[in-house]
Amino acid sequence: MEGYTLMNKNIISPDYYQRGDIEVTDFIIDQSMSFLEGNIVKYLVRYKEKSGIEDLRKARWYLEKLIEEQVKHGENNKLRRNI
Repeated sequence: MEGYTLMNKNIISPDYYQRGDIEVTDFIIDQSMSFLEGNIVKYLVRYKEKSGIEDLRKARWYLEKLIEEQVKHGENNKLRRNI
């Protein structure tokens, strides 16, 4: 990221999103995840390093919203990406 200081980089890309070979944000974009799907992944990935149970509860909340949307629009609607 050209032009960013270390402090700015840590705000945009904190260490708890940097485990493994791919940054969480890059994975979410690569997989064309919706807002709800992306937040589920984000909170699951960071829960051990950041907010523990609180992040798991947030992931569950987004998962419940995703389930509601899928039920509302048909459970077999696997290609729906604009939630």
